Amino acid sequence: MTSVDTANPGRLTSPHAPEPVKEQTGTSPDALTIGRRLRHTRQEGGRTLGDVAEAVGMSASALSLIENGKREPRLSVLTALAEELGTDLSTLLSTAPPNRRAALEIRLERAQRQPSYEALGLPKVKIGPRLPSEALEALVGMHEAMASAQADRAATPEHARRANAELRDRMRAADNYFGDIEAAAGDLLKSINHPGGPISRAAVDRLAGHLGFKLVHTSDLPGSTRTVTDLHNKRIYLPQPEAGQHDSRSLALHAVGHLVLGHQVPADYAEFLSQRVEINYFAAALLMPEGETVDFLRRAMEEKDIAIEDLRDAYAVSYETAAHRFTNLATRHLGLPVHFMRISQDGVIYKAYENDGVQFPVDPAGAIEGQRVCRAWTARRVFEQPDLSQAFQSYTDTRSGTYWCTAVVDRTHDGLFAVNVGVPYQHVKWMRGRETTERATSRCPDPSCCTQPPTDLASRWTGQAWPSARVHSHLLAAMPPGVFPGVDDTEVYRFLERHAPS
Repeated sequence: MTSVDTANPGRLTSPHAPEPVKEQTGTSPDALTIGRRLRHTRQEGGRTLGDVAEAVGMSASALSLIENGKREPRLSVLTALAEELGTDLSTLLSTAPPNRRAALEIRLERAQRQPSYEALGLPKVKIGPRLPSEALEALVGMHEAMASAQADRAATPEHARRANAELRDRMRAADNYFGDIEAAAGDLLKSINHPGGPISRAAVDRLAGHLGFKLVHTSDLPGSTRTVTDLHNKRIYLPQPEAGQHDSRSLALHAVGHLVLGHQVPADYAEFLSQRVEINYFAAALLMPEGETVDFLRRAMEEKDIAIEDLRDAYAVSYETAAHRFTNLATRHLGLPVHFMRISQDGVIYKAYENDGVQFPVDPAGAIEGQRVCRAWTARRVFEQPDLSQAFQSYTDTRSGTYWCTAVVDRTHDGLFAVNVGVPYQHVKWMRGRETTERATSRCPDPSCCTQPPTDLASRWTGQAWPSARVHSHLLAAMPPGVFPGVDDTEVYRFLERHAPS
């Protein structure tokens, strides 16, 4: 595999990361909201702080603390205040701020009470009638922008995301082809006199033996590891090959790759990520040797019949490995710009690569992992097909051009994923499946294309849905945006629509 691997880098947390500042939407008001509603009601009635406090038998300073949200009032006190001010208790207990100004004041007060703000050692802005509304708007906006940015950094390792984006840039600049790794793989195959064709388990054993190592399969590998190499005793420990021969071969070749490529303990995450990409490439170069794979692709190109499925079957590898290998060789040897992606069933990108101009969704840091691709793209439409065992081809008109793509659904222990390979329209003449009549149009990033639910669904279900998000905690990127992070509102609304009583 050659695309950026996003396997479980972890999540960073910080005791000073601020919580997003939001208006209250729960069923119970907090002290700030009660205080602002109380002040608003008192001022609307032309009453002073002193005379209301005296009327209910409390000090003006105590009432001021309640109005400023610094003291939680007892129900008996609130009942007395409501009677004195000629209003209902329910009015004072409403969760909604009385007006826009009060809402802004509440949000600013909450922001200034955050531990992250107190840690800055800055003075708090006095919130009162003399603070202009424009200044209040600006302060709230700055606090919430800062909270959003810091939450983003706290939720995911920003340095890892940056390293991921930089590595993808290097891969694109090289057309995802690395000659030194191809040469190292070729030399190793020559060392065991590999005759060509698919590499067998026995051949993998010989490759390891040539390097002085023995492959040992075991059922008690640490849960956080894929393989373990004992450098002292020259053993490479692998899981029992329950998942099939292909997985066992690939894992063994990944471990061998660290040895052949001379990897040292990575100094940082960027180096770790680079090593992962290199061993994935190395394994694929052994499973599908450059010379004969290029010859295979050129023959298919002459027939105008290139198909990833044929590569998969010819070399007894997974569809994803065949797709990755195609991106290694297609541009350098065939002159074909390409893109690749692996996405989950809900459209979230796990891996991706492109040098053909397709525009993946990105976050502000330039990371694409964790972002959700457009519903019109072939990689998502493949899940809608009645027979998920078949490849699905379609043309998609996008803001960066028209692309032909072929996608296959990959069934894993973690669910269904789509593996997608695409080329620009002008190069489709070489690909099997180009005659498809399937076509779609993507208007993303226009929110009306995918981000926003259709108007009829939104009008029926906005405010009536409370989904529990599935947390993609292992992704490099921050959680996709939304009311509930990572949740696709349209899918939720469609579900509710199907199950709603008629």
